[in-house]
Amino acid sequence: MDPLIIIIIGVVSLIVGILAGKLIFAKNTKKIIETAELKAQTIIRESELTSENVKKEKELEAKEKFVQLKSQHDKEVFERNRKLSDAENRVKQKEVSINQKEANFDKQIKENEAIKETLNRQIEIVNIKRTELEKHQEEHIRRLEKIAGLSADEAKAQLVESLKNEAQTQALSLQQEIIEEAKQKANKEARKIVIQSIQRTAAEQTIENTVTVFQLESDEIKGQIIGREGRNIRAIEAATGVDLIVDDTPEAVVLSCFDPLRRELARLSLQRLVADGRIHPARIEEVVDKTRKQLEEQIIEIGERTVIELGIHGLHKELVRIVGKMRFRSSYGQNLLMHSRETANLCGIMAAELGLNPKLAKRAGLLHDIGKVPDEETELSHALLGAKLAEKYGENPAVVNAIGAHHDEMDMQYVISPIVQACDAISGARPGARREIMQQYIQRIKDLESLAMNYQGVEKAYAIQAGRELRVIVESEKVTDSDSDKLSFEIAQKIQTEMTYPGQIKVTVIREKRAVNVAK
Repeated sequence: MDPLIIIIIGVVSLIVGILAGKLIFAKNTKKIIETAELKAQTIIRESELTSENVKKEKELEAKEKFVQLKSQHDKEVFERNRKLSDAENRVKQKEVSINQKEANFDKQIKENEAIKETLNRQIEIVNIKRTELEKHQEEHIRRLEKIAGLSADEAKAQLVESLKNEAQTQALSLQQEIIEEAKQKANKEARKIVIQSIQRTAAEQTIENTVTVFQLESDEIKGQIIGREGRNIRAIEAATGVDLIVDDTPEAVVLSCFDPLRRELARLSLQRLVADGRIHPARIEEVVDKTRKQLEEQIIEIGERTVIELGIHGLHKELVRIVGKMRFRSSYGQNLLMHSRETANLCGIMAAELGLNPKLAKRAGLLHDIGKVPDEETELSHALLGAKLAEKYGENPAVVNAIGAHHDEMDMQYVISPIVQACDAISGARPGARREIMQQYIQRIKDLESLAMNYQGVEKAYAIQAGRELRVIVESEKVTDSDSDKLSFEIAQKIQTEMTYPGQIKVTVIREKRAVNVAK
């Protein structure tokens, strides 16, 4: 076939195909448009229905809101009317009450006038009787003066002098009774005052015992300790319970807390964090937990070493842990563990000299202050709490009684109880044991003795028991027994008002008369 014919046929076929396609496309397009128009009409009808429904719902909601507001308004109006009605009733009741009081007042006025007239008549009678009585008394006094041979003024002077001496003696006796009663009632009030004073005052010695200075290699580390926006320092304080003070002090951070154990935990944790260099909240919690466990192990190790050195056996492991905690507690500047060890050694020596059991005495001396390091806060005193802990962990009843009675808060039932009390006083009261300068201690002793020597009739004065007792020896010819009581009271009052001293000072006045003759 001729190629030209083939090309013509192909072109014709293409043209026919194009026309047929256009016809089909036009037909499909028309159908799509019709379908879209139907959908649009359907949507419009649905929208109209929806808008009608919404409109009806809104109208219903508006009506309900109106009904609700109207009901609330009616309630408020009703409540207001009720209150007004109650107020009117109260006013009416007050008016009735006032009217009744006015009537009663008028009645009382009339009664008082009648009583006043009666009293005036009685006063006149009394005045007449008084005049007659005075005349009789004058006549009676003249008769007595004539019989006694003394004038009224002289008899009165003698009577006043005898009454004065008797009253002075009774006053001293009553004074002693009042002082004894006050001493018995003073403990509770004294505890309250001391606790309030401690809460409101932080003296220099307290600050020295509640602050630890942590040295740094450079001030650049302070920024890492503080962290971004203070996150690190807050995490350390929350984990340890210690306040961190970062100020202008060069190469130092101050750790402040009343609990020495927490301060030690914070110091060791901060030391590890600074050495490691990774300081962030998660790392801080991890290091504090590890340090707390190691510190607990160190406490147990200290307790076991102390018990072994003192030769005490069979102590409960919880009591061993409490003994180890004493290492991180101080009392008046004296380390509690060192004080307890010293008391234990003194108890052992004293018990051996008296022929008693030295091991039991040592045990009681070591444990006498375990109530000062409790795991939980309690209202009991440290002596009673220590006795309770010792009893809980199966200690000997003699040890329990010695712990509870070393401050006279329990009755002493065993021989070692007064030994523990005496050794505790010796350890705490000796010069240099607690925070007190030697010169101040010696000066206080001298002031005590010179104060007593200023009184008339005092022969000698001695301050003993580290200044806790003042012995005053008086001359028996110049001072009577009743004067001794008065002198003791006056010296105690003067010490209390003029001197500063820890604890209390006992004043003992000694009056002795000796009659000596020699038979030849």
